[in-house]
Amino acid sequence: MTENDSPILVAINGPLKGERWPLDRPLVIGREPGCEVLIPDRQVSRYHARLTPGSNGVVLEDLGSKNGTHYNGTELSGQVVLQDGDILQIAVAQEFQFVSSDATMPLDSEPARGNRLVLDMRARQVWIKQKQMAPPLSAQQFQLLWVLYQNTGNVVTRQELISAVWGDEQSAGVTDQALDALIRRLRDRLVAMDPAHDYIITVRGHGMKLENLMNGE
Repeated sequence: MTENDSPILVAINGPLKGERWPLDRPLVIGREPGCEVLIPDRQVSRYHARLTPGSNGVVLEDLGSKNGTHYNGTELSGQVVLQDGDILQIAVAQEFQFVSSDATMPLDSEPARGNRLVLDMRARQVWIKQKQMAPPLSAQQFQLLWVLYQNTGNVVTRQELISAVWGDEQSAGVTDQALDALIRRLRDRLVAMDPAHDYIITVRGHGMKLENLMNGE
């Protein structure tokens, strides 16, 4: 397996922003100088979390850290197999994104010129009509929009959205009201930038879908 075929851990916010590590071997994240991913911050435990690639994917686990590891906005309580685009938060010090392959990463942060709504996964940025959204979306809002964006024009079920945002282990305790509140907040952010178009469409009895447009429409 070449580096371009390996999953990648990308630092998107925090002191390591812009750095990346191929996940072709186990990586320990922590404050101890011997860690593969060193975060020099007192909120980070000496050995905080570990990423372990295997035949079923890359497994994330917290190593009993004091300030916790968050996965797509939810505190991690066990092991989880990462999916493309997942957001990892180490204490409140550093944020990472998991990318399934280096070959899928955009070469830069410039938005594509065709679509009205564009997501830059590496930088975790949203562009609408070639204007960058600021402040950025929360981790959960971005993950929700990313799932819909990857399936533009197709219906994504509510359970699929819950699993993608909160993770399979946490999804059983997530209510419809929690998902609706998240969708409402995301819609509000999109409408604030482009009130002329409803991007997130409810398909009653089935789920949600993203309706994107070409620039100029």
